[in-house]
Amino acid sequence: MTDKFLVAGATGETGRYTVQRLLEKGHTVRAMVHKEDERAEALRREGAEVVVGDLFEHDDAIRVTAGTTAAYFCYPVRPGIIQTTAYFADAARRAGLKAVINMSQISAREDSKSHAARDHWIAERIFDWSGVPTVHLRPTFFSQWLLYPFARKTIVEQGIIDLPYGAGRHAPIAAEDQARLIAALLAEPAAHVGKTYTLHGPIELDQPGIAAAISEVLGRKISYRPLTIPEYRERLDKFGLPEFLIQHFCAIAVDYQNGIFSGADKIIVEVTGAPPMTVQAFVASHRAAFDSLDAAA
Repeated sequence: MTDKFLVAGATGETGRYTVQRLLEKGHTVRAMVHKEDERAEALRREGAEVVVGDLFEHDDAIRVTAGTTAAYFCYPVRPGIIQTTAYFADAARRAGLKAVINMSQISAREDSKSHAARDHWIAERIFDWSGVPTVHLRPTFFSQWLLYPFARKTIVEQGIIDLPYGAGRHAPIAAEDQARLIAALLAEPAAHVGKTYTLHGPIELDQPGIAAAISEVLGRKISYRPLTIPEYRERLDKFGLPEFLIQHFCAIAVDYQNGIFSGADKIIVEVTGAPPMTVQAFVASHRAAFDSLDAAA
């Protein structure tokens, strides 16, 4: 049977880039989407087999995994990951997948104060208990965080990063680079099954260092002036984020201060042969988003 790779959550940050990387390598790709829209149509035009399904439907999970070789599973930070993981793991077992690449998060652990992070840890265990060959990925903060409205607005309008991260450090990792690794693991998973990888960018920085890197590209001063966590919670609420997400963001801000998000890349450059992009390279590739709030991120 010719290999066919399933990408669940194919219109998300890492999903769409994973579809693109697999197609560029000449692989056959089934892209699972939640609904038909312009993003789904874009994947279809690129050459993916697009299927509509709901991870909360066990029958859908069985249907989309059938006939595939390996799958990328990604679920957003919202309630439901334990149920959807159980459905997907059962479907993957029935389909005889040779690997599932599972997107978790670096803060996933059994004693996390974040409900979402603890749920991700349980989801990892569900895959392990299922017996499905699995690789767990635990990324640090995405570079794309800089593009999210609650962060980008202050960068564009005030020239500041105000996230409540104290003196903590991390190496921002772009979704584009994670996708290169995911595609490589799907194509050749054998040496990686059973392992858990933390994902990082190439250079660990504190928040003033990230501000300086952005300044270097934009040619204007960006400073770090952190909010307190209560102030941060209030601002997230004003942006209309759901309480589940706000609770997660505030809990992991403490994790960040405590060093949970630190580290620099080892696995991406080893597996793909090319290092992930720096903060400067990421900002340059998304330059328009940092020049105006009207620009598409």
